[in-house]
Amino acid sequence: MSHRIPVEYDTERTIRTRNKLYYRWLHWPIWIFVFFIAPGPLTFDLFERGFDLRMVLWLAVVIVATGIPFLRGRLPGCEPAPYIIRFTEDRPNPIYRRICYSIAWGEAITFAVLNIVGLLVAITTGTWMLKEIYRHAYFPMAGLIWAIGLSGHMPRVKRSTSGEGHERRYFYGTVWAVAVAQPVLWFLYLTMPKGPLPDTFKLLAFLAVLAAMGWRAYKGKLPRTRPIVPGELATLD
Repeated sequence: MSHRIPVEYDTERTIRTRNKLYYRWLHWPIWIFVFFIAPGPLTFDLFERGFDLRMVLWLAVVIVATGIPFLRGRLPGCEPAPYIIRFTEDRPNPIYRRICYSIAWGEAITFAVLNIVGLLVAITTGTWMLKEIYRHAYFPMAGLIWAIGLSGHMPRVKRSTSGEGHERRYFYGTVWAVAVAQPVLWFLYLTMPKGPLPDTFKLLAFLAVLAAMGWRAYKGKLPRTRPIVPGELATLD
């Protein structure tokens, strides 16, 4: 694999003894966003109609609920000092990381899958039922993924950090793919008419972006998607 995919070596990575304050503060909005969009049907309403009182109240809850662990250094990237490990060393994966990354996994996978299902239903039946699909299927699917993650059976949320050098590739690759494909689909949804042909184009465009970003992530062409070869101490970020 090292001949086909660029790798990073532990010995060449800069070792930080402290996280800079701006680095910690910039990670907090990321986790605010992750937990804010966790209730998928509410997020669907947000993109369909905009902010309302429910979303304002939920955002306030999320800010408080993430602000407390942020101040305590218990959010990924918000720690006062980096979590330094040997990538071959079997160390416990902190529970707050397992929770945060499990939530993110559930959202990324569920949003992508339900959008694909919604497009397929629209193409085959001529009726858009995406809102109903989110209402009835989001929490069962996302909840299952969250449970799998919290049980330690997904990349980056396992009980040990020993595979982090490769597992983070899968996580960031998924995030890159979904984070780019979702806005593309949303733009097409807003600007294109509905119908079998336009909806087929939307589906193919969505799948194409997912595949293209996934391939670039696999090849290590996107940030944080290169394998890290175990060696000396390295920073877990």
